[in-house]
Amino acid sequence: MLIWCGILFTLGILAFMDSLFNYGDIFRQVNSVLFMLVSLGLLIRTTTKIRTRSIEKYLERINTLEEQVFALQRANDKDREPNRRTSVPV
Repeated sequence: MLIWCGILFTLGILAFMDSLFNYGDIFRQVNSVLFMLVSLGLLIRTTTKIRTRSIEKYLERINTLEEQVFALQRANDKDREPNRRTSVPV
């Protein structure tokens, strides 16, 4: 991500220098296409990271719920054990 931002910053500096010194139309076209492609790459990278993070959240939540279900099943199994007879004085 840092590299992508550095590339965008460099393209921005080049575009600024182009507006000051008027390098020509070819440079503007190439710079605008590069700026667009890098921006598109950043957008795709960001959306995939967001999707990946949401999937990780879902997996963490599933693991938590599975642990809770397992704990409840163990507690339920303990309650179903037959009661042991204790001697009652007569």
